[in-house]
Amino acid sequence: MIAAAFAVVAVLGAGACGSGETDSGTAAGETAAATDQVAANASLPASAAAAAPSTSAAPSVSASAPGKTEAKATEKTGACGRTASAAPKAKITEVKLSAAVVGYGGEGDTEKLPMAIAARPDGGSWLAWLGTGGKVYLGRLGCDDKIVGTPTSFTGIDLQDVQADATGGVILLTRKGTCGDGPLCGGESSPCNTMHMIRFNTSGKLVWERQVTNLTGGKTGYDDGARFIWWYQHHGRLATDGKNWAAYFGVAITVKNGDCVDIHQGDRIQVVSSAGKLVSGHAANAEVGCSHAWTSRIVWDPKAKKFVAVCATDNDCRIAQPNPYRTVAAGTCDGTLFGGDLVLAKSKGYWTAWSQGGSVRLEHFTTGRSDSTIKTGVASKHPHLVSYGTGRMLLAYGSGSSTVVRAYDSSTGKAIGSKVTVAVKDHDYQAFKGYADGSAAYAAAGSSSTTIKIARILPLT
Repeated sequence: MIAAAFAVVAVLGAGACGSGETDSGTAAGETAAATDQVAANASLPASAAAAAPSTSAAPSVSASAPGKTEAKATEKTGACGRTASAAPKAKITEVKLSAAVVGYGGEGDTEKLPMAIAARPDGGSWLAWLGTGGKVYLGRLGCDDKIVGTPTSFTGIDLQDVQADATGGVILLTRKGTCGDGPLCGGESSPCNTMHMIRFNTSGKLVWERQVTNLTGGKTGYDDGARFIWWYQHHGRLATDGKNWAAYFGVAITVKNGDCVDIHQGDRIQVVSSAGKLVSGHAANAEVGCSHAWTSRIVWDPKAKKFVAVCATDNDCRIAQPNPYRTVAAGTCDGTLFGGDLVLAKSKGYWTAWSQGGSVRLEHFTTGRSDSTIKTGVASKHPHLVSYGTGRMLLAYGSGSSTVVRAYDSSTGKAIGSKVTVAVKDHDYQAFKGYADGSAAYAAAGSSSTTIKIARILPLT
């Protein structure tokens, strides 16, 4: 959990890096190092396990605007024929698993992510979950959100994300790596793991795999220039342009300091081709995007023909675009700065959700600073945002043992209808995914360790 991360970062001597700043003061002097450590520790997020405000009404699976009668007209949408209606409605399906899934734990961004869902073009889904025995499992879900056929599995110690296309999809996961012998200038920073894209076909079988950290060719985590995955601030997301795949994730950064090495923290973007090759020279690639960084998010913009990313960073304490830094929204390094998700706006630009002081905002931007801020009135540390049909987006957040969602116009940012409380438990760092038929889905903890609940927010007319 992040509270524990503070102590370790202090031992490492890590401070605010990026823009030429120094992470550890071993070579620069003990006084500078101590000052840097205090600043870094004060700015990074407080424990994600802290209880969020619980002010919601009793859980339900659907709601309509108070005092209004929901339109009777409905329609079938997409290949799966899901029913669209005038107000958002939720359908919850419990999926029986072939292997147990890990629990939520404290939901910190240093902890393992239990599950992720991906939207297939045919209206179905891929469901990935982290097992309890060093495997990441992948199951195909039909239109009814239940598993079809036999799930497959891949070696992995942590799950990050899964995305799909017409010929299969990609899982982003973590595997065990090697630290080597350094030596470190001080402290501890193990483990030294690796991040991988796993390409699978429509049967869920392996097509190729590609490491997107750089512990290859004999390079270990404690070698100068290494990029590896440790326990601290390491989660990531995927995006695709239909041909290439981009991974954006937290990373450890090894820097030589005299006769020893220091370990810093930032994030990294790597683009991989449809053949599983690293695309060298791609405009989106970043050895280090933001630092220190958390809640790294990425999306493909087909109009601008580019990958767009945002992070939360203690570099000037803000929500920013990386590579190079551009401020989206100014924040405060008080331990409550968290990014949510990133989606395309209806006509031009992007919307991102973020939280400061437990207050959720929506920001619209194009190439830099936000040009529109929506104060949602939502009290939450960890908002989620997802595309929700044409011209709409869905804001989601945890409230007690339930999840609350509300639709917004993705052109103006104006709220649409009322809030809907869904009877599934939110996870601070997992994501809703949008579907071509206008629905959105979320994978949540089930009633036991061998089940997962799929919460589907049905389309709007």
